[in-house]
Amino acid sequence: MVHRLALDVREANFAYAKPFRIAGHVFTQSPVVEVSLSDGLHIGRGEGGGVFYLNDDVATMTAAIESVREALERGLSRAALQEALPPGGGRNALDCALWELEAKASGVPVWKLAGLPPPRPLRTTFTLGADDPAVMARGAVETFPEARALKLKLTGDLDLDVARVEAVRVARPGCWIGVDANQGYGIADLPALVRAMMRLDISLIEQPLARGREADLDGFTSQIPIAADESVLGLADVEAMPGRFDVVNIKLDKCGGLTEALAMARRARALGLGVMVGNMMGTSLATAPAYLVGQYCDVVDLDGPTFLAADRQPGIVYSDGDIECGDAVWGHLAA
Repeated sequence: MVHRLALDVREANFAYAKPFRIAGHVFTQSPVVEVSLSDGLHIGRGEGGGVFYLNDDVATMTAAIESVREALERGLSRAALQEALPPGGGRNALDCALWELEAKASGVPVWKLAGLPPPRPLRTTFTLGADDPAVMARGAVETFPEARALKLKLTGDLDLDVARVEAVRVARPGCWIGVDANQGYGIADLPALVRAMMRLDISLIEQPLARGREADLDGFTSQIPIAADESVLGLADVEAMPGRFDVVNIKLDKCGGLTEALAMARRARALGLGVMVGNMMGTSLATAPAYLVGQYCDVVDLDGPTFLAADRQPGIVYSDGDIECGDAVWGHLAA
């Protein structure tokens, strides 16, 4: 007889150290769903933060998880989970819990189960929320003095956005900088944005146009790589990216877990696209699986836990502009 798994689902809320602003939104906290799956000897854990612009909130994630409780407790596999639930934060939490449970039960860490080499520290971007240019410049120096890479949030106001980027560039002349418009621009203003960003030595422009306006990029040429975030939710979206975007930003809450995220990274590479990994904020428990995806990536944006007033412990370590996930955080035998 197969031993039944026990599923535990909890809601938690992690306050930000200070408000964080992007185009159209200000965030002050990170509500999450955390799950654990136990086989009686081992426990696998996962965290889902959902996707705010898809209305994938705590209630939606919890309902999704509960809808497959019976199947999970009877031993639903990771492969079957992909069919049982759509992409989203609920599936992400469960998928990651299944990965960790398998790692502990088999005595093999998740990175090895996933066919990855031993994880190495990764250079990560640190994100400055949209604010007054002087405030952003000060944050680039005082809040993230060790950062080697910065990502700046824009709001779609071209003149103000250029002033923001210019102020940070003056403050951090040697730093890698990318910008994220979070769907704030239209195609008519994109040429001017690209020209300004070229002048300021910006290395990446993320999601300038609204999801659904991807066809506006047909025939558009940019000397700066353009990354898709909201425009590429899961594996099915990757096929339409070449010719419109240069880079795909993979987030586990969007695609529904580590299983699909790894498939996205491999498919994007096969299509000649650059690969980026990000997060929907969250704690180190959510960041740790994304750190494994980051081993494939050209750009790593995994600074979510740094925005929290208090993270889980043990947590991700940030040092000298890099991120490193220790064995006790998630996915290892010691966890």
